[in-house]
Amino acid sequence: MTAHPSPGDLLVVDGQASAQFAGDRALTFCVVSVCDQPTYAGWVWLTGYVLDRRGNATAKREIYVQLAGLRPVASPPTPQRLPATRSCASQGDQGDGRAARNRPGLRARADAR
Repeated sequence: MTAHPSPGDLLVVDGQASAQFAGDRALTFCVVSVCDQPTYAGWVWLTGYVLDRRGNATAKREIYVQLAGLRPVASPPTPQRLPATRSCASQGDQGDGRAARNRPGLRARADAR
């Protein structure tokens, strides 16, 4: 990739982009912004998020890389949605506080006042 990346681009950042990302330090990067400040020819500062294998953002980073070493992600990961979970409220609680008022211990305390 010799053209400047754009916000929203998903890139493979590895040793071809910069020695600091060689080997197991390679990452998938979602670009948020591209710095317009001049740098060395062929290099650019990118701000974005590191994505895990599931496509979830794990860290926001600012990286300095060679444009020629950047590659688009072949098949973008699809972010996984977490399964819906119930809140800490009891099953009988409908959010109106009725379940709490109907507990015998609470009623007894309220009656004792």
